Amino acid sequence: MNSIWQDILGSSGAHIENGLLNDFGDAATELAAAATTTIVAPLAHLGVIRVSGPEATTFLHHQLTSDVKHLASNAAQYSAWCSAKGRMLASFLIFRVGPDYQLQLSADLLPAIHKRLQMFVLRSKVSIVDPSGDCVLIGIAGPQAEAVLQTVLLPVPASPLNTAVFAAGAVIRLDGHRFEILVHCDTAPTLWQELRTQARPVGTAVWQWLDIQAGVPLISERTREEFVPQMADFEQLGAISFHKGCYPGQEIVARTQYLGKVKRHLYRAHSTTPMAAGDAIFSPSSPQHHCGMIANAAPAPSGGYDALAIVQENFVGAGNLELGAPGGPRLDLQPVHRAITTP
Repeated sequence: MNSIWQDILGSSGAHIENGLLNDFGDAATELAAAATTTIVAPLAHLGVIRVSGPEATTFLHHQLTSDVKHLASNAAQYSAWCSAKGRMLASFLIFRVGPDYQLQLSADLLPAIHKRLQMFVLRSKVSIVDPSGDCVLIGIAGPQAEAVLQTVLLPVPASPLNTAVFAAGAVIRLDGHRFEILVHCDTAPTLWQELRTQARPVGTAVWQWLDIQAGVPLISERTREEFVPQMADFEQLGAISFHKGCYPGQEIVARTQYLGKVKRHLYRAHSTTPMAAGDAIFSPSSPQHHCGMIANAAPAPSGGYDALAIVQENFVGAGNLELGAPGGPRLDLQPVHRAITTP
């Protein structure tokens, strides 16, 4: 996290540990607020890689799972970068600010993904940079989120996964009442002060819980190379194009789709016990091997913990699932219902 930005948040009452924002003094109340009121959150758990240059579109189109060539200048899309075995190295939300592509990803993956992407540039006319020192991400969500954006004179994208650019950055509409703001560090302090007077400041876990409710998994260091995109419902998020040419892992991803070999799927999960990305899931019917994994997890406003879990289909209806180890705490699953529409 940018040190100046961290100082500004600290002066607003933020509790920050190891670069992550835990809360603004009352984690439980902040979490409860997310279900009913408008909240604003510094998104310190996310980072951005900027890709620019005359061949940036072609370069990304040949590396990522989504159809980058048809990404409109006022749109965002989910995407992934895979290994040769079709396993996701990272997941992205891609959007443009002017001619430059912004690849939003889990902050703990940023250094490794930045370095690895640069290895594939070769002679392409492409620049790949980490702009962490120049910009920050802020999230705002809730029934008055759109009105708050208008009050602080920011543009409001009309539809989910649409974007609107302003002088110091861009606004991305994730869904009906949830937005992200990419803003230059020079403007961020003033914008933050304006937003925090009209929405409840909350910690990172609250935003992560909202992502879980939206059914949008985020690949992190603990889950990299664990999942083929379809296991995480990425085709339903518009993050996979089956009509484009080769990209790393494309043969595996396509074969998985057309041969119907997806044996694991995404579910919403709940437990009374804390859980985290990468935690294994077991079934009493086959305790020798894990049958799933937690993709993302966060405390739930009603108590306990909610998560997105990827589980083998043949174990979903076979009885209680167990978290962490055979005989571990009970894990309850429910289908994922999402309202995201792709532009």
